Amino acid sequence: MTHASSASGTGQIHVGISGWRYEGWRGTFYPPKWPQKNELDFASRAVETIEINGTHYSLQTPASFMSWYAQTPPHFVFSVKGARYLTHMLRFRDETATVACANFFAQGVLALNEKLGPFLWQFPPNYSFDAERLERFLALLPKHGDAALALAEGHDARVKAPFLRFDATRPLRHAIEVRHASFRDPAFIELLRRYGVALVTSHSTEPWPYAEDVTADFAYFRLHGSTEKYGGAYEDSALDAWAKRLLAWSRGKAPAKKDLMAPEIAQSRPAARDVFCYFDNDKKTEAPYDARRLMTRLGKTPPPLPADASDLAARKG
Repeated sequence: MTHASSASGTGQIHVGISGWRYEGWRGTFYPPKWPQKNELDFASRAVETIEINGTHYSLQTPASFMSWYAQTPPHFVFSVKGARYLTHMLRFRDETATVACANFFAQGVLALNEKLGPFLWQFPPNYSFDAERLERFLALLPKHGDAALALAEGHDARVKAPFLRFDATRPLRHAIEVRHASFRDPAFIELLRRYGVALVTSHSTEPWPYAEDVTADFAYFRLHGSTEKYGGAYEDSALDAWAKRLLAWSRGKAPAKKDLMAPEIAQSRPAARDVFCYFDNDKKTEAPYDARRLMTRLGKTPPPLPADASDLAARKG
C-alpha cells in the first residue's frame, strides 16, 4: 500500500472504478467477444485502482485473490469492500460480529499483499448512528498486519481454506460510507478520528449525507453518478472541480467548513495526504471513461485501450 510522502508535499492520488464485472460494459468498454475471465486484466490497465465488490456479498477464496493479484500490473491498488453480513445484517449487535470479522480477514484478502489498499465499509440507508455499536466495530478493525492475522486466527468453519500470511508490519486503512442522516453528528466524526478511520465523501443524486470531514491520514471519494443513482456521466466542469478538490486534499489542505459534519472540530492538516477516488456510475459504462477523464485532468496519461486480446498481450510485452 502506498502512503503519502510529506517530503514531496503531495500524496498519491489513485483514480479508478467500483467493480469491473458488468454485463453492460461488454462491447462498450470491453471489446466485443472479450473473454470475461480477462476483464480485470483489461480494466486494471485502463485505471489505477478498483474496488472489489464481490467481498461485500460473500466470502471469496484465496485462489480468487491470488488470481486478481496476478492479473493486475505492478503498483496497482485494490480497495476491498467489507462484508454486508457485518454492515447490513449483524450490524455489530453482539459478539458474533467478531467471528464474522475474523472470517472476512481469513478468507484470502491478505493474499493481495502490497496491492491491498483501504477497506471500504458501506452502511445501508436504514442504518442509523449508534455511538456504542459503532465504536465496538471500530475497535475490531485491525490497523496493522499483525492485528489482522491475530483476528483472522479466530475464523470458524465457514472459511474452508484460511489464508493467514501477511506482512505483520504493514499498516491497514479503513473507510466508512454512511447513508443515514443521523450520522450528521460531531460524535460520529470524533469516533472516526479517534480510530483513524476515513469518512467517505460520497457524491450522489440520492439524499445520502455529503461531507468532507478529515478523520484519517488519507481521503476516500465515491462518485455515484450525476443524473441518477449509479448513472450519469460527469460534465467537464464537474471533473475540473473534482480534480482541483483532489489535488488540494493530496496537498494536505482543509475542506471548506460548509461541507463538514462537525465544523467545530479542528481538521487535520498533514503535509500530504493519499487520496482514493472511485467512480460508481456504472449504468451506461460511464464509470471507466469518467475515471480516465479525471486522470487526464490530474496530469496523468491513461494508456490507450486495447482493441482486442492480442493487442493487450502485445502491450503487456
